[in-house]
Amino acid sequence: MTNNQLLDAEAIYAALRTSVAAGLGPGRNVHLVGVHSGGAWIAERLHRDLALATPLGTLSSAFHRDDYGRRGLPAEMKSTGLPFEVAGADIIVVDDILFTGRTVRAVVNELFDYGRPARVELAVLIDRGGRELPIEARYCGAVEPLGRDHDYVLRRADDGTFSLSRT
Repeated sequence: MTNNQLLDAEAIYAALRTSVAAGLGPGRNVHLVGVHSGGAWIAERLHRDLALATPLGTLSSAFHRDDYGRRGLPAEMKSTGLPFEVAGADIIVVDDILFTGRTVRAVVNELFDYGRPARVELAVLIDRGGRELPIEARYCGAVEPLGRDHDYVLRRADDGTFSLSRT
């Protein structure tokens, strides 16, 4: 793949949607919680496409990052919104790109500030490899390894469709 080449984000999203749908099973009362901002976009669409009756939540990793000294705080702070009781809940955390695992660690810490869920699973659009922590996604749209000197960029169009490029 050359720099800036687009991946088929819609096909990858469809694979993720199929994977999450298969994992829901009968009688499972799951709450989707998206990580700001790409994960929140994906969670919103999954929530709608899967017709989930439970409230949708969002998580911010900003205050639990262990690398904020290097990365700094985001220019636009987005807040956590969990419109349901976290204690005892069955939760799927949704993010766009899984890389080192540090964002996932941070959002799980944020989630536990609100209570102790019964179960937490992870769904990601793309697993790009390069883990620094022992974190693995239960649901994954695609595995697309990418070196440290490159990034994936997820975009959402006005009609809600996704595009994904490599930089």
